[in-house]
Amino acid sequence: MKLYYDKRAKDPIYYAQQGFRNGKKTTTKNVVKIGKHSELLKITSDPLAYAKEQIQKYNDELKNNKVSMEVIIDFDEKIKSSNDLVSSSNQVNIGYFFLQKIYHDLRIGTFFKNVTSDLKVTFDPDQVNRFMTYARVLEPDSKLGTYDHLHRYYEQPTFEYVHMLRTMDILEQNYDEYICHLFKHSNAIVPRDTSVCYFDCSNYYFEIECEDEDYIDEVTGEILKGLRKYGPSKEHRPNPIVEMGLFMDSRGIPISMCINSGSDNEQTCAIPLEKKMAQMLDGKKFIYCADAGLGSLNIRKFNSMGGRSFIVTQSIKKLSDALKKAVFNDYDYRLLSNDRPVTIEDMKTFDKNDKRNLELYNDSAYKIVEADKAIDLGLYDEKILKNGKTKKVKSKAIVKQKLIITFSRKMMEYQRYIRNKQIERAKKILASSDPESVKKGPHDVTRFIKRTSISKSGDKVTDSYYIDQSVIEEEEKYDGYYAVATNLDDDAKTIIEINSKRHKIEDCFRIMKTYFSARPVHHRNRERIIAHFMICYTALLIYRLLEAKLDDYGTHFTTENIIETLKNMEVVNVQDMYYQSTYNGSQVCTALNAVFDLALDKKYYQPKELNKKIKKILT
Repeated sequence: MKLYYDKRAKDPIYYAQQGFRNGKKTTTKNVVKIGKHSELLKITSDPLAYAKEQIQKYNDELKNNKVSMEVIIDFDEKIKSSNDLVSSSNQVNIGYFFLQKIYHDLRIGTFFKNVTSDLKVTFDPDQVNRFMTYARVLEPDSKLGTYDHLHRYYEQPTFEYVHMLRTMDILEQNYDEYICHLFKHSNAIVPRDTSVCYFDCSNYYFEIECEDEDYIDEVTGEILKGLRKYGPSKEHRPNPIVEMGLFMDSRGIPISMCINSGSDNEQTCAIPLEKKMAQMLDGKKFIYCADAGLGSLNIRKFNSMGGRSFIVTQSIKKLSDALKKAVFNDYDYRLLSNDRPVTIEDMKTFDKNDKRNLELYNDSAYKIVEADKAIDLGLYDEKILKNGKTKKVKSKAIVKQKLIITFSRKMMEYQRYIRNKQIERAKKILASSDPESVKKGPHDVTRFIKRTSISKSGDKVTDSYYIDQSVIEEEEKYDGYYAVATNLDDDAKTIIEINSKRHKIEDCFRIMKTYFSARPVHHRNRERIIAHFMICYTALLIYRLLEAKLDDYGTHFTTENIIETLKNMEVVNVQDMYYQSTYNGSQVCTALNAVFDLALDKKYYQPKELNKKIKKILT
């Protein structure tokens, strides 16, 4: 602070004056009125010296981060008028500072500096990418919507909308380098354990009706498949889709990704992406873990080469009759917890209400079935025909592997509970409507309804509907059973435990779809579509790293808890003099500040203080 008064005035008023730097804007304000010269003569013989003493006192208080100010509020004062069409808020988000810390530690700025060194780029693509990434976590929207809301961040970035599109082009042109860069530098934030790599696919829809045409690459002459194609939608939507393949580690942190045409069989994308990932891991061996839909014979064979391994779920219903007989043969089953012999009949019939059986109720039975001969595992591979189309061909397993069959009483009861609910719905359909008019869904209850046609006098045929008990009995045979196939020699408990973590990759897709609003996709250009998912992938990686650091600190919160806290961490600009928090303290806020040491748990902030925090993060 410094002293200000009008030296030309006969009776000057002394003020404490302070300069404020708010982003690129510098403002000087009279923050404290010390007093009028004539009034100060009543308490001191030298008003000027007194005023200077007060300034020194205020500066000493500022050093201790405390200052006393007289605030005068005029409740009749009007807000400043403007020519803007819509009123804006002076609240800005500072919760993204935590995301920014991880983004910076990933050294993404260095990546952009390297890939644009030979380009004439007149803007900062790193800054553009930063805020597109933060927006995906905090306020997901279209790219135009993101551009319109840039003023909601403390830094107030000033790039243009066209710069966002140009940055997306740079991302897509350097796809492989970018994914490798992210993985390499993520190790410095959270040590990565890639001993097991989990793989899964999901698809994302577009709100359009026509799919993309195939086209010819003008350079290579290669026929390239359009990206937005009709295919089996995970959400059962009648829209063109694209397919995303994702690898993650055992903590649910992404390792690599790919984007393929929506009409591609998801099994065909696993091996090409895995080859890229193997190079990224410098040939380090890992266990491939996926569900049954991504465990074709080709994938199993590929992961049996070079000392690699696989663990994939196996459909029991699709096994040959000989293998099904081995599964249902109540022989050689053991408890997973202690390897004690047990029968499935015992598992199904013990009294679960007896407290002595609580451990047994939470346990599972298992047996191992060797399956390294040419036996039917119900697997299919994609055979490419001469015309370029693909055809499903039944495969027989000729690869070293074994099946681990498990049975859980708890799972059996849960599956029967769900089925009984479905049967009740099927009965209601029979009672109130025409079964043929019911829309089929992912859990189609009409599978329990059987139709018979009865011919009466003349040519008249009457349809009769009833609950098919044989379908229920057939499904009940498999209740409680689960199977995985593997070429590992580890014990069953270890393999099952590894496989149990697959749910985390499903959670990755859930986060991107539910919290990051990765779909519907609003781009048409192939390159921009891929870049869009690269931004979503970056946001997911940063979020998962933040989540891992919180877990390592000894605190765990839900995705909703964390993102909601980051969104709510807003401050309001008070006359360019200081910022006041509009958020309250919380467990998440306390943990974030403890982990990242950013001290964003204060009620008031000076602009220079927040500017220093930004500078600290970015250096």
